[in-house]
Amino acid sequence: MGLFGGLFKKKEPVLYPVDLSILQVDIHSHFIPGIDDGAKTIEDSIELISAMKDFGYRKVITTPHIMSDYYRNTPEIILAGLEKVRAALKQNNIDIEVDAAAEYNVDADFPEKIENKELLTFGDNYVLFELPFMEEPGGLKDVIWQMQAAGYKPALAHVERYQFWHHQWDKFEDMINRGVLLQINIGSLTGSYGPEVREVAEKLIDSDMISLLGSDCHHMGHVEMINSARTKEYLHKIVNNPKLLNKKL
Repeated sequence: MGLFGGLFKKKEPVLYPVDLSILQVDIHSHFIPGIDDGAKTIEDSIELISAMKDFGYRKVITTPHIMSDYYRNTPEIILAGLEKVRAALKQNNIDIEVDAAAEYNVDADFPEKIENKELLTFGDNYVLFELPFMEEPGGLKDVIWQMQAAGYKPALAHVERYQFWHHQWDKFEDMINRGVLLQINIGSLTGSYGPEVREVAEKLIDSDMISLLGSDCHHMGHVEMINSARTKEYLHKIVNNPKLLNKKL
């Protein structure tokens, strides 16, 4: 049947919804309005962050895209947007901590950003980075080494969604061996990104390879996806894993 055969033929257990306050902190979201494909308005930002508070998070670390060909954000743009979001939350009496880093695409401009030490980080100097979805970028190992040589700790975003690695498990192992932290999206456990993505996410959890859980929340559809994931077996399985770094951020 192959690696992914028969995924949905097993009957799923009926579980109570996970209390996401266990995680305390969400890493990976798009809540600063108007600068990427996430929140469009400050009203969107308030609605989305309010939903995260309702899930039980005490803090969100939002991570706008930085991409040379689409979203040419800078630390200055992101941090200015962060202050606007914080002010709006205060005005609306929404008590949740909000910080910002970025989600860096491994593109032609990324090595220069590393060299200039201008990367926005979270936690213990962690840098969230993503790969293009079509294929593994050339020089990936060199970029990882460059980040580490500059004192950064790389964290690979939504690692389960890179289909070009789905039948190359050694790629995931290689990332771990190189000291890269792996992050998965909570929504992947619902199958909303496809059954193969879900199965890879579950296998990564079974293999104890995940260090960060993220919402990757862009809009209210993602809020609904996260809510759906709360009853899934594998979210129950991972939320209490002491290896997760979320609550330390």
